Amino acid sequence: MNANTNEEQRQKDLNDWLPITASRKAKWWYSAFHNVTAVVGAGVLGLPFAMSQLGWVGGLTTLSVSWVVTFYSLWQMVELHEWVPGKRFDRYPELGQHAFGEKLGYWLVMPQQMMVQIATDIVYMVTGGKSLKKSADLLHPWFHDIRQTYYIIFFAVINLLLAQVPNFNSLKSISLTAAIMSFGYSMIAFVASIFKGIDHHSHVNHGIRSETRAGTTFGIFNALGTIAFAFAAHSIALEIQATIPSTPEKPSKKPMWLGCVVAYIIVAACYLSVAISGFWAFGNTVEDDVLISLDHPRWLISLANFMVFIHVLGGYQVFAMPVFDLIESYLVQRRNFSPGTSLRVISRSIYVSITAFIGICVPFFGGLLGFFGGLAFSSTSFFLPCIMWLVICKPKPWSFHWTASWICILVGGVITILAPIGGARTIILSAKTYKLFS
Repeated sequence: MNANTNEEQRQKDLNDWLPITASRKAKWWYSAFHNVTAVVGAGVLGLPFAMSQLGWVGGLTTLSVSWVVTFYSLWQMVELHEWVPGKRFDRYPELGQHAFGEKLGYWLVMPQQMMVQIATDIVYMVTGGKSLKKSADLLHPWFHDIRQTYYIIFFAVINLLLAQVPNFNSLKSISLTAAIMSFGYSMIAFVASIFKGIDHHSHVNHGIRSETRAGTTFGIFNALGTIAFAFAAHSIALEIQATIPSTPEKPSKKPMWLGCVVAYIIVAACYLSVAISGFWAFGNTVEDDVLISLDHPRWLISLANFMVFIHVLGGYQVFAMPVFDLIESYLVQRRNFSPGTSLRVISRSIYVSITAFIGICVPFFGGLLGFFGGLAFSSTSFFLPCIMWLVICKPKPWSFHWTASWICILVGGVITILAPIGGARTIILSAKTYKLFS
């Protein structure tokens, strides 16, 4: 009995220190801006490019279906967070363990979640450096000769400092700033694209981007992954909800879901405005980052790129928190390290450095979105929550939730199979003309 009590106390002490569960003082609006920061990220800038690979009908249909599917699966996750009375599934793998068993659930969910978190941070390394370089280049010709590698390193150095924020709830100011920036650059991209389109709309081709059958097919695959990447926040939904206080009278799902609804309204506004205006303005010549296509007025596009830089600083930290939580939990529980500041500084600094190095080596924005978006993002956001819902809640066959879950599983499954193929091809084509550390 004493041994059990000591183990429970040890686990409680560890949870009180780990970044996900250390503080449970969040409000519903924290949920809103954490979700906006996580969802409206680098992916929104790639949506016009995805539209150019799918066309008007295919692009808008895929975007709308993805919004509905992920909105529904996010609701499932919010509900499942406290499905068992008196217990909270604070981390995605914990819910997996409840659904599929201790070992199978953990190893089924944890690798997929970590792939999403780490892949996003790698893409954000590329995006941060690329956006800061674009912002500087637009301000003055002096900056043109500075390599993108140096901008990524600068982005990494700032993240090394921000990574020392102790817990998820302590990120609230950083995340709020990032959410404001994401809405800001989305609206700048929207307005600037409209004005650009008015100037030269008659010369724009809105057909499918590729002229070959193979190019069109692989382009469609890559676009599916790009759109899947744009709905990636489910991998941290339970962790966000874990920061909200909960009692039997006031469960955390109510404020969490209110924040999710507000966030998804903002997501719809940003995604549709940027996707439609960007493709309308540039057609099938739009760059994989729409802000790269925009160059006038120079000060405004420079500002928008700087906003992207600020946003992905916060977004990087939001996606890194579950990784920090996993690393620190492993080092304390399995390697008997003492929890403390030195452990955090060293482990988090190593993680940031590794993602920076990979980002410098593989800075192919469009291909990365498609490859990672399909490989793991579609699973964690589109259909894994639905599978868990079917296993845990056992809805009656052909009931609404049974049918809706299976539809989501089929949609997500198609993306998971096809998208990495297109993304990998895009990376291979980009690599042919790329010089390492350029």
